Amino acid sequence: MPSFTARFAAVAAMALAGLLLASCEESHLRLSPDFGVAVRQDVAGQIADPDAQYAGVPTPASDGSRVGLAQTRYQTDRVIQPASTTTSQAVAGGGSSGGGGPQ
Repeated sequence: MPSFTARFAAVAAMALAGLLLASCEESHLRLSPDFGVAVRQDVAGQIADPDAQYAGVPTPASDGSRVGLAQTRYQTDRVIQPASTTTSQAVAGGGSSGGGGPQ
């Protein structure tokens, strides 16, 4: 017959093993069934598809020699400035009262 100390050690080891196994269990008692769905959707939306197949017109190709010239101009500070652009002149209704809301 095993001694009291051996039995106590065995019972303590089994109780500790039970506590350790129970601590691995996740409790879903207070969580709604759709908990975390928004995070999973956000993560899925931010992961790039490595085999993306896009329908429609492909992007235009670039000319390596022109890119090289542009890079050289950039490095030597001789960048060709773009043509000046202006905004469109749109006339909107309303007075000069500054409110801009419906009258």
